[in-house]
Amino acid sequence: MTKIEKIEHEIERFDPAELAAFREWFRQYDAEAWDRQLEEDLRAGRLDSLAEEALAGHQAGKSKEL
Repeated sequence: MTKIEKIEHEIERFDPAELAAFREWFRQYDAEAWDRQLEEDLRAGRLDSLAEEALAGHQAGKSKEL
């Protein structure tokens, strides 16, 4: 049995309160992991071309104020 299968088996045994607590923990964990990855990508310049493209589009009048 893989680690994932073991975790799945344990989660299937959670009562509703445990499942709710796990969902909240995982939501927070996943959000923090996303934030770390985004910050790393920004520092490494991986999003520079997307920012430049968005600014060029805005300067060309292809955006609107929300």
